[in-house]
Amino acid sequence: MSWFHPILATATETETAEPSLVLAGVLLSLVIIYFASKIGGEICARINLPAVLGELVGGVVIGVSVLKLLVFPEGGMEATDSLIIQLLQSTANLTPTGTELVFESMSEVISVLAELGVIILLFEIGLESDLKELIRVGPSAAIVAVVGVVAPFVMGTAGLVFLFGLPVIPSVFAGAALTATSIGITAKVLAELGKLSSTEGQIIIGAAVLDDILGIIVLAVVGSLVKTGEVQISQIIILIISAGAFLIGTILVGRLISPFLISLVNQMKTRGQILITGIVFAFVLAYLANIIQLEGILGAFAAGLVLAETEKRKELEEQIIPVADLFVPVFFVCVGARTDLGVLNPAIPSNREGLIIASFLIVVAIVGKVITGFTVWGKPNINKLAIGVGMIPRGEVGLVFAGVGSASGALSPATDAAIIVMVIATTFVAPPLLKAVFKDETQEVVESEAN
Repeated sequence: MSWFHPILATATETETAEPSLVLAGVLLSLVIIYFASKIGGEICARINLPAVLGELVGGVVIGVSVLKLLVFPEGGMEATDSLIIQLLQSTANLTPTGTELVFESMSEVISVLAELGVIILLFEIGLESDLKELIRVGPSAAIVAVVGVVAPFVMGTAGLVFLFGLPVIPSVFAGAALTATSIGITAKVLAELGKLSSTEGQIIIGAAVLDDILGIIVLAVVGSLVKTGEVQISQIIILIISAGAFLIGTILVGRLISPFLISLVNQMKTRGQILITGIVFAFVLAYLANIIQLEGILGAFAAGLVLAETEKRKELEEQIIPVADLFVPVFFVCVGARTDLGVLNPAIPSNREGLIIASFLIVVAIVGKVITGFTVWGKPNINKLAIGVGMIPRGEVGLVFAGVGSASGALSPATDAAIIVMVIATTFVAPPLLKAVFKDETQEVVESEAN
């Protein structure tokens, strides 16, 4: 996965980007990114919606779709399209070539920061997961998780290929984006309803955690397929095996060396010893994943899982939060900023395909998860519909898929925007649906007791 390109090669021998102006542009871009993320996040938090949606919408507002404060050259934009560059031009004597070089260099730095953001995000998700609980999770949760990945992936990919005639690669990527489940959103709603410790709640949480792991493996496989540009069954099998082997292997090896790492940390006398050690471990595994043609986020997630089993887990979780607060919003705001929602304007005939694709993806995203609840066997008295509905929201995990797809160049603007719309729609609709499903269950219990 990469947000950037080796663009500095376009520089002439006599003129290069002025470092001070590049730094000025980066600093101004970060100010705008943080403002957008906090304002959007605060608004969503106050209306009981995930703050990450606010970060995405904030990125849309400052990006190519609205204000054009944060734009990127790989999206077809030029330096003169950026209001930040226009501000720099008004305060510095820049030539046209110099302006373009500053724009490209500035965009590359922001893209690298966004790349670090998603790696840290997956490291944090790994830290919050409990490997022992994952191992102990029941067969019901495992079945729900597998069906929740396979069903929407197959329906989405096949539908885009055969109904819409899209190429295989972008169809596979869009199908992969349908596999995710946001455990954070569902867990919050279940806690509010007092259902987190219920049988349904435990199955949902266990399945959502497994969904994340399966989804990350799917993302690693699909990301590698995008790099090669080919879809071959043998290649897919090799990639799946290598992704699974990498995840299992790093966890096993990591558990062997983690005592050494903790011992090393305990002997250190300087500040930030556990934080730096953890981040170095995550970066090393992310690097190893990259060099074997997998996604770096898989390595970061594996690092989080390994360190979550150590005595330093709680301390590391607390220390990684401010680091994540600094870098992760850059990723989500950049995802929104790169999304051109103008391609979904129904007034333009050529955009109507994107709207139809978005509607199709939303239907598949909901149906593909709802049916998972009805695959649970041996538990006749549970609320199967609630289990399926609890798996609907894509949230931040779905946005990771959208961001990777956008950065890879595998998705057309219409398909990219359609995936974003699907993520937003499922994340908005799931909490009220889950509340309604459990409310209906409560009413049925009361009525049966009255009778």
